[in-house]
Amino acid sequence: MLYKKRLMTPGPTDVPPSVLAEAAKPIMHHRTPQFRKILTEVVASLKRVFQTEGDLLIYPAAGTGGMEAAVVNLCSPGDHVLVASCGNFGNRWTEIAKAYGVQSEHYEVEWGQPVDPAEIQKRLAADPSIKVVFTTLSETSTGIESDIRAIGEIVAKTPAVLVVDAISGLGAIPLKTDAWKADVVIAGAQKGLMIPPGLALISISAKAWETAKNAKCPKYYFSWEKAQKAMKAEALADTPYTPSISLIIQLAESLRLIEAEGLEAVWERHARLAKATQAAMQALGLKLFAPKQASNAVTAVWVPEGVDVSKLFKTIRDVYGITLATGQGKVKGKIFRIGHLGYADDWDVVATVAAVERALLEQKYAMTVGSGVAAAEKVLFGI
Repeated sequence: MLYKKRLMTPGPTDVPPSVLAEAAKPIMHHRTPQFRKILTEVVASLKRVFQTEGDLLIYPAAGTGGMEAAVVNLCSPGDHVLVASCGNFGNRWTEIAKAYGVQSEHYEVEWGQPVDPAEIQKRLAADPSIKVVFTTLSETSTGIESDIRAIGEIVAKTPAVLVVDAISGLGAIPLKTDAWKADVVIAGAQKGLMIPPGLALISISAKAWETAKNAKCPKYYFSWEKAQKAMKAEALADTPYTPSISLIIQLAESLRLIEAEGLEAVWERHARLAKATQAAMQALGLKLFAPKQASNAVTAVWVPEGVDVSKLFKTIRDVYGITLATGQGKVKGKIFRIGHLGYADDWDVVATVAAVERALLEQKYAMTVGSGVAAAEKVLFGI
């Protein structure tokens, strides 16, 4: 039987048809006024999504490239930084810092729990030499959100700068960069921003630029200074090296869709999809991996006893056409994850819940047939 293919992962996500169509247009040269006008408009639109009046840079890279750019532009070998992690991707900050000889104090909470802003405050007070605090808005591996507003207020009272991995969060979860005092925010465009992978987006505050002046980590391609010089040299934005032309043109269209829907409405849609997915999983007797501060971008679910998660994942993907995500790191084989961000709507959630039900039934999991779908529809449609 033919099923529509759905990417219900926390990235990459499905791409809207009008965005896909942009990639089919003839390529244009990146040094022309035509492309630079598009780039200028994209930067302006991104600032509205980031909720910032600060600087905005675009790199041809995955989100991890944006993370590495933050480390090398803010730090020197031997610097002390604090990593507040609640999952596998939060731990990546420590791995990148180590690669450049940066000394990281690793504050890692039990996976499935949120980081505690009070603990960050305590550690900053104990070590005034901490130069940067690295944390995560939406931890993709565990399905949890961090309280960036509270963390931002704490870090802003110190000389340290706050760097936020919003790779799977931007465009799905409320984030007010300037108001919440997030000095650097990194996003990947293949998630909430609904384009194929390949762009890292970085917002930078004035405080972060001051810190960057003294950073001695080696850098060339990821130099913020070079990127900013090209961006601001003339009236139209430019890049120091060849950009991902087609992806930026696609991003222009996806940002148009986001602004047409309205950013607040986009956040509300993601909150509704998350609530429906979480209600459905609980109605099936499944336990959420992150019951506190659950993410509006991805829901992580414990695999019930007696269920083969590999078989479950493959059945949902290969039979019903819906790709979910499995667990990572220490929870590999123990959880599965349902993404509901970007180009996702009510019916995507209903179809996904139904597919999870069918795959569980095939493994003789005890449940009331239709209970998950009914719970999702109650949230989505008020029935």
